[in-house]
Amino acid sequence: MTVELADYRRPADWPAEEFLVDADVQISPPSLTTLFPYLDDRWRDYIVEGGMGGLASNLYPGSAPGVFLPGSAPAAGPPGSDLDLMRTQLLDPWRTSIAVLNCVYAVDQLHNDDLADALCRAVNQWQLEEWLLADSRLRGSAMLPLQNPALAAREVKRIARHDEFVQVILPARTREPLGRRGFWPIYAAAQEAGLPVAIQAAGISGNPLTPVGWPTYYVEDYVDLTQAFQAQVLSFVAEGVFAEFPDLRVVLIESGFTWLPSLMWRFDKDWKGLRREVPWVKRPPSEVIRQHFRITVQPLDEPEEPRQLLEIVDQLEAEQLLLFATDYPHLQFSAGERSIPRGLTPELRSKILSGNARQLYRF
Repeated sequence: MTVELADYRRPADWPAEEFLVDADVQISPPSLTTLFPYLDDRWRDYIVEGGMGGLASNLYPGSAPGVFLPGSAPAAGPPGSDLDLMRTQLLDPWRTSIAVLNCVYAVDQLHNDDLADALCRAVNQWQLEEWLLADSRLRGSAMLPLQNPALAAREVKRIARHDEFVQVILPARTREPLGRRGFWPIYAAAQEAGLPVAIQAAGISGNPLTPVGWPTYYVEDYVDLTQAFQAQVLSFVAEGVFAEFPDLRVVLIESGFTWLPSLMWRFDKDWKGLRREVPWVKRPPSEVIRQHFRITVQPLDEPEEPRQLLEIVDQLEAEQLLLFATDYPHLQFSAGERSIPRGLTPELRSKILSGNARQLYRF
């Protein structure tokens, strides 16, 4: 199906005055040299002398058809690297009230902790000065050097001084599960700052995505990505992250959500027999998940019959769980009316479009 930009806008049957929060708008630096003004001389010299290239995400093949919104790539730079294009293609036609930016940059592939830290600080400062302060509709997600949780916690504390940042962000594909206690300094700093932790469909961990090794084809890799999110949800709950940090919230970005009911059912069932192994999980895991996790709706795994998707929404008890997202500049739906489940009650639709995000991010 050919997508016309005229179709990619707020649906006409949504109330015109509806406060709209887009919880996943993805941006990327035009090039590595874009970050040079935000790097110390040492790191600029290191990058130039080492011939270091960019750190673009490899989650999507750049040439695959139907991945990006037509015309979202500027003359110089990848899709999602131009603010004026974003205004024209997304913010204005959708009449977006607030858009949460999530930067796509593969800093996690580096093995140099200090360089990763410097690049995360540079990306965050670039995002602040060239995006967040340039348009009052934008809020930011701060990248962290996951290679070194102590440095990551320090960056959380630094960016928390800027109200324009509303969360910190980690990749879904990691070298080890994110619930592990070595990562807890990040969550301590995030809870203290009142910032949710987002987990995004990204990451170059070096590990196979599946328990049985590497897939052959991109379609396998793309479908298998939900396993990474499932593993992270299980890890956060089973490792006791929320027992230690009861005010922490976690946002799953670009994960889909149709896989979650069956995961919660199985987690609850097996927890009943194995709960002595994780005594800090004092409630059924499904209750912990509903309290602490939020999920963006894209990509929406929608069957042809809308009733089937509404049944999954009911099974999730999704009153507070789901957040509206376009996933711009990725083209996840052919027209605006396919951007959220069809047939929702006006009350639930309003919560998904704005209410849940406003409560989570305290807008």
